[in-house]
Amino acid sequence: MSRIAKAPINVPSGVDVNIAGQDVAVKGPKGNLSWTVHQHVSVAVNDGIVSVTPNGDEHWAMAGTTRALLSNMVTGVSAGFERKLTLVGVGYRAQAKGKVLTLALGYSHPIDYPVPEGIDIETPTATEIVVKGADKQRVGQVAAEIRAFRPPEPYKGKGVRYADEQVARKEAKKK
Repeated sequence: MSRIAKAPINVPSGVDVNIAGQDVAVKGPKGNLSWTVHQHVSVAVNDGIVSVTPNGDEHWAMAGTTRALLSNMVTGVSAGFERKLTLVGVGYRAQAKGKVLTLALGYSHPIDYPVPEGIDIETPTATEIVVKGADKQRVGQVAAEIRAFRPPEPYKGKGVRYADEQVARKEAKKK
């Protein structure tokens, strides 16, 4: 049995959770998210508490996954999620202009990354990128796509890395 699935989700004030059959819609100050729950799991809302139960004893794993995803939805529309990226390398810089992120990563051309809907990208300095949004999966996916333009290399550590990432460094080849 899943311990995670048994834990209730407390809905903060200002967040509204609506359930229509297997569709769950969460509305809050940071945005709106909706998701279709798997048929082996049932979701109920009572007095500002969301509870998840499996439809049978063999579906506890799916109930745990559903509870975690619903908790992330509630957190996303109330507080939001963010990922920080740093650029390491001479001449590497980023600039957010409207709905386009322009990156200079040592290539012969600048990279223009169109920002997806529901995601905000800020550049507090030229070497820092902050990806914000209500959907945890989309925030992580956008951050991974930006990092993929120039992943950190192991010899000098140059590239785009997460702010909390530790790059494994290698020693240079000796003669």
